[in-house]
Amino acid sequence: MDIVGIGTDIVECARIGKMIEDHGELFLQRVYTPREIRYCQARKHSWEHFAGRWAAKEAILKCLGTGWRKGLCWTDMEVRNDTDGAPHVFICGAAKERATDLKISDIKLTISHCRAFATAFAIAVRE
Repeated sequence: MDIVGIGTDIVECARIGKMIEDHGELFLQRVYTPREIRYCQARKHSWEHFAGRWAAKEAILKCLGTGWRKGLCWTDMEVRNDTDGAPHVFICGAAKERATDLKISDIKLTISHCRAFATAFAIAVRE
C-alpha cells in the first residue's frame, strides 16, 4: 500500500455555526449531502458535527492534491459513518475523477471535535 497524499484541516465550530445561522438551508445544501445533514442535525451539538465534516472535506481535497478549485463541488465528498461510528469517505464527480487519475483505492479519515474546534486528517492510499 502506497500513500498518495495527506491532508489536514482545523476549523472553529462557531464559524460554521455562524454560516448556518446566516445562510441556513442554502449553505447546508451547498456544502453537505442530504445524508450528512440528517446525521449532523440528529446530534446534540450539531454545529460541532457540521464543522467536523467541513474539516474532513478540506482534508480530503488536500490529500487529493487539489485544494479547493473550480469544477469541484463540496458534495462530491461525503462522510459516512459505519455501524461502529467510524467515518468513511465516499466520493463522486470531479473528486472521484481526480482519485481515479491518481489510482487512489481508499481515503482513510479521522475527525475530532470539541465545542471550539473541529479537525480532520485524511490519507489517500493506493494498493
